Amino acid sequence: MAPETKRRRKPAIVLTRSDYEALTRLANSTSAKGASVADQLFTELERARVVADSLLRPKYVRMGSTLRFTTDAGDDKTVTLVFPGEADIAEGKISVLTPIGAALIGLSAQQSIDWTARDGRVHRLTVESVIPAVVASPHHIDNEVRAS
Repeated sequence: MAPETKRRRKPAIVLTRSDYEALTRLANSTSAKGASVADQLFTELERARVVADSLLRPKYVRMGSTLRFTTDAGDDKTVTLVFPGEADIAEGKISVLTPIGAALIGLSAQQSIDWTARDGRVHRLTVESVIPAVVASPHHIDNEVRAS
């Protein structure tokens, strides 16, 4: 197999306890509706190292983080990772329940990951930088999960 098509090992990811719990609830509620991206989110949650909220270093992508990433297709984008009810592509807010959003959660600056777009094509993205999230209150997170 050519190196560019070989399936690469996924990088280690780190999540805060509060993001892990909120995203688990979100994936569970979405999975019941038959959403395939929920399965992808479950896969990311299962492989994550979970740490106390106060221990997560700012270089990691968490809910509400703004980050810049580049892709193998030459894209260079700055986005904010949000819950589905806050998503707005025009404002650069990407839902964690999209293939690219699920791929971004827990990555740190300079990590790369392959992700499969909805059209079935595999792309490679690299997180270039992360601006730490303003931490949402647990009440806000619970409301987002219920609204999904």
